Amino acid sequence: MSNATVTGPRPGQKFAPWEDSSAKPLAEFRSVAKRFGDFTAISDFSLKIYEREFFALLGPSGCGKSTVMRMLAGFETPSAGEILLGNQNIVPVEPHERPVNMMFQSYALFPHLTVEDNIAFGLRRMKMPKVQIEQRVSEMLALVQMDKFRRRRPHQISGGQKQRVALARSLARRPKLLLLDEPMAALDKKLRRETQLELVDIQCRLGTTFIIVTHDQEEAMTVASRIAVMDHGKLVQVATPLETYENPANRHVAEFVGDTNIFPGTIEPAGQGMCRLRDDASGCSFLATQSKPFVAGKRYFLNIRPEKMEMTAGHPQDGDNCIEGRVLDIAYLGNLSTYYVDIGQPKPLLVQMTNSQRVQSGHFSYNDQVWVSWHPNDGLLLDC
Repeated sequence: MSNATVTGPRPGQKFAPWEDSSAKPLAEFRSVAKRFGDFTAISDFSLKIYEREFFALLGPSGCGKSTVMRMLAGFETPSAGEILLGNQNIVPVEPHERPVNMMFQSYALFPHLTVEDNIAFGLRRMKMPKVQIEQRVSEMLALVQMDKFRRRRPHQISGGQKQRVALARSLARRPKLLLLDEPMAALDKKLRRETQLELVDIQCRLGTTFIIVTHDQEEAMTVASRIAVMDHGKLVQVATPLETYENPANRHVAEFVGDTNIFPGTIEPAGQGMCRLRDDASGCSFLATQSKPFVAGKRYFLNIRPEKMEMTAGHPQDGDNCIEGRVLDIAYLGNLSTYYVDIGQPKPLLVQMTNSQRVQSGHFSYNDQVWVSWHPNDGLLLDC
């Protein structure tokens, strides 16, 4: 990468301005709503995004995440509420007058222009002096490692290289906010993973605030300092990747961010900060840590991630949290295997086990009778 001055947070560095009550957000949505006729796309949306964050808007198609980004860019006008950048309400400000740039999914490179001319296009529109344009373009080419391709046209470079050029063009005007709309959707999985890490490194070097829209949970977890999970035009949870995965706010977040197993049922106290959930379908009783107050007799969901489950051929010694089943299917993914275990319910249990050795001994096969178990601390109770 380039030798640009490091201004953003580095991996492992403590960076949590959202935990500081005195920190001022760079961008803020205040009770924003967006309606298209009778359809409400965004409802009572309030969110704070801080300087130097790499922020992700995550959710399924149609949840409203792109509408949020388009309102921030100025391509859509809120039906209600305010959008602040710094201390200024930017709702009345024209898109080209906002210190915001947007990188589109299609990259939108000019096919008749070279790589360097694509990057310089916006700077020329700003009437920046020629010497400064040449210097800025060279900086951007070095930043995205595309200097030796500066004379080529878009049809002469790969998809990953086009993505870098589009990023360089978006950053050339040094916006306060860079908006990325599914920027890696067109890349293959391996290149996408490499590009994600490069994107994080570039953001760290520049210190520019990035906001990415994606439906890819893995992508959001890889690049973001915080993730806003959306559903039907509303914010469901805003948290770090770790918090989002390990402590989802509800069943929607638990099932959307990664794989999980859900047991619905009623709970009762079990003493010493523990409770028991009686599974509706199997009638089995599972022990769980009481992490927050609960109402006895009320229905809850017990959420357990597949990698936190253990699978054995015999009945485990600790019989509190275990259930018998049959291996229905196996997905071998190289570094790990996912086992689909039939426990007599419509949806099989998912159990993930790492393939730590090249030749696995004592592994499980199709139709094997097994026992699945987990530690009480690894289950999370969620409200219905």
